[in-house]
Amino acid sequence: MKTLLDQREHSAPAALAVEMFTYSVRKAIGAYAAALGGLDLLVFTGGIGEHAPAVRAETCAGLQWMGVAIDVTKNQRGDGVISTRGSRVEVRVVRADEERMIARHTRALCEPSRLK
Repeated sequence: MKTLLDQREHSAPAALAVEMFTYSVRKAIGAYAAALGGLDLLVFTGGIGEHAPAVRAETCAGLQWMGVAIDVTKNQRGDGVISTRGSRVEVRVVRADEERMIARHTRALCEPSRLK
């Protein structure tokens, strides 16, 4: 994603890839919101969610209808809460500790008694 974001101003295919990615994320969020009867909290995490403010902004840009509003400055900094004060939906950036989770799952597989 970082490469696509870096190249999108000079590459139509890179720009299209970013646009299609954020569109598919918005679509998934909308589907989950419909299934859940609304949305109180939206969390961005993992590599892209934590480190790509442009992706967060472009994803949220199509979600105003459901009450998502992000603060541009907070989003750029990657603050814990990036939604505006008046946003009906709280939007957060949560740091993932993927290595710890991999280690936990590996340990559980190596020590079957820990699976209980």
